[in-house]
Amino acid sequence: MKNLDDIRKKIDAIDKTILELLNTRARQVREVAEVKNMNKLPTFDPSRERKIIDDLAAKNKGPLTKEDIELIMGTVFKIYRGMFRPVRIAYFGLEGTFTHQAAIKKFGEKSEYLHCKTIDNVFREVEKGRADYGVVPVENSTEGVITHTLDMFVESSLKITSEILLDIHHYLLSKETSLSKIKKVFSHPQPIAQCWTWLMDNLPEAKIVETESTAEAAKRVKTEKNAAAIGSQAAAEIYKLGILAEKIEDYNENITRFLVIGNSFSSKTGQDKTSILLSIKDKVGALHDILLPFRENRVNLTRIESRPSKKKAWDYIFFFDFIGHKDDARIKKTLLKLEKESAFLKILGSYPIGGKNV
Repeated sequence: MKNLDDIRKKIDAIDKTILELLNTRARQVREVAEVKNMNKLPTFDPSRERKIIDDLAAKNKGPLTKEDIELIMGTVFKIYRGMFRPVRIAYFGLEGTFTHQAAIKKFGEKSEYLHCKTIDNVFREVEKGRADYGVVPVENSTEGVITHTLDMFVESSLKITSEILLDIHHYLLSKETSLSKIKKVFSHPQPIAQCWTWLMDNLPEAKIVETESTAEAAKRVKTEKNAAAIGSQAAAEIYKLGILAEKIEDYNENITRFLVIGNSFSSKTGQDKTSILLSIKDKVGALHDILLPFRENRVNLTRIESRPSKKKAWDYIFFFDFIGHKDDARIKKTLLKLEKESAFLKILGSYPIGGKNV
């Protein structure tokens, strides 16, 4: 026991040193915040945060893992970022939605959150300066892209500054105590689609009612008999509902990707992704000519989506995600060639590749 006490005394001394260093760091962060404020620089700098994590991971000799460092530093960033001026974040949906959870994952509890009824409103709040950043969903690993988010980028001047990956687990929430009492199921169309097989197997007679968000569904269920909502564990706690069934999504690997939108581009980190939109010229082989520069410059495309331009029939806009930063030499060459081959090209953002821990 004496040996254990000695070890604990050493740990206590280390903890004291850590505390002193954290406070020293806080004072430096205050100076950074003052400089940023004077020069009207962005509060949130995802490329800087990514570089800090990567540098520490490269110097790390263990026993901490890279994932441990990401978790520790991610928490540090969230605390310090809002220490001297809370960052104001607009997000789609109500408190307890998955977008709300994604926003908290990235920006932490010390930020101020503004919930928006629509994705359009998230863009507007940031454009008008009433929010520093916005968080919107863009795609799910099983149900694909959220088209309305893509459509908003056509007219908006906002940039993608970061991405968030969130593991999604759905729960059946209700005031009732058994599945046999459920006659209606409320939720957003995306979760309904992600749980469709489970619903058909377990509640085939229940009426499915679409809502604006999972949180809105939870609110409805609070006042309705024989009703349930598909939502998150957080929504169950917030709206004081019981959980009738856990993890009812049809596929175990169910990940939703969210975008952080703001007014500035992120700097290079060496592990970046770029998003663009473009329209092709009206000529034979136009799509082939657009894809060729990616192959010629060995650029890894990770997503291609087409959306109607809504300006004339059968006219489409294409969205591309690919690995690399707009300031990389290979990407610059690719973008230059794409600009020549396309009728219109817009860079939506270059930003650090997201991970589950950051």
